[in-house]
Amino acid sequence: MVTVTDAAKKQALRLMEDEGKDGYFIRVGVEGGGCSGLMYQLTFDNTESEGDKEFMDNGIKVVVDKKSYLYLIGTILDFSGGLSGKGFVFNNPNAGRTCGCGESFSL
Repeated sequence: MVTVTDAAKKQALRLMEDEGKDGYFIRVGVEGGGCSGLMYQLTFDNTESEGDKEFMDNGIKVVVDKKSYLYLIGTILDFSGGLSGKGFVFNNPNAGRTCGCGESFSL
């Protein structure tokens, strides 16, 4: 399961509204790349694929593709608007190492 904090929920809903994406959900995933080997992906989507895992947390629908699911079990999706950067943050208990910017990780 991927957990969504109140800050992430608020920002996601605001962005979906600003972009006219009514009825969309958050899609998170993992792909190869970045300085630590794996990079997080976050998009707004309205189409599910076969094998996707679907979660409802904090009133937000989150969908994860089958390949990424094992990498993201237990991840908390947060949003940071602090001085050190602004954006969505993945707090992933499965990550053995993360890069300085937090956008990539390895197991």
